[in-house]
Amino acid sequence: ESGMGFVFARIAHAAMRHAAPVRAELGVPTIFNYLGPLSNPARPGRQVVGVSDPTMAQTLLGVLAANGANRAMVVYGHDGLDELSLAAPSTALWLEDGGAVRTMTVEAAELGLAPAPIEAIAGGDPAANAALARRVLDGEPGPHRDVVVLNAAAALLVAGRAGDLAEGVAIAKRSIDDGAAATVLERLVEVSNAAAAAVSS
Repeated sequence: ESGMGFVFARIAHAAMRHAAPVRAELGVPTIFNYLGPLSNPARPGRQVVGVSDPTMAQTLLGVLAANGANRAMVVYGHDGLDELSLAAPSTALWLEDGGAVRTMTVEAAELGLAPAPIEAIAGGDPAANAALARRVLDGEPGPHRDVVVLNAAAALLVAGRAGDLAEGVAIAKRSIDDGAAATVLERLVEVSNAAAAAVSS
């Protein structure tokens, strides 16, 4: 109904539901950070996964392929970020159609995005993050917008909507600037609220 969706693992996935309290109590990254995207019961054929530990990237890509992904990408920033970074070069392991694996180094500046320190993309509590997301989708320039555009470009490439990251960046920028991305968010909010109301009634 909205063109996208979000499923909270600890609610919808039985195994993750039982692991959630332990993860919260530990308060540090665990093996469950890797198992989450790998145990997705929807078995998406196309997926982008971020890792903070580069030594896990190849293994995760192999598991995604074994789980049936035909196009997948595992990314990490060389600064420890578990996504494509503005602060440092990033690596993307790209599983293409046909099973070929290509390793790409991604530099934000080469894609027309200004480098910025990790601190510049810091978030806050849920309310602050929601407000930040709305500002990004309203077109506010800056590092938050740029990191969203950069990582959306990877998703667009894997989804087959862009031929390369540069085209993905252009599409992501355009979807923000013409209001299409904000429209999808508003529709997602409407659909989610309606579903929540139906469940609680």
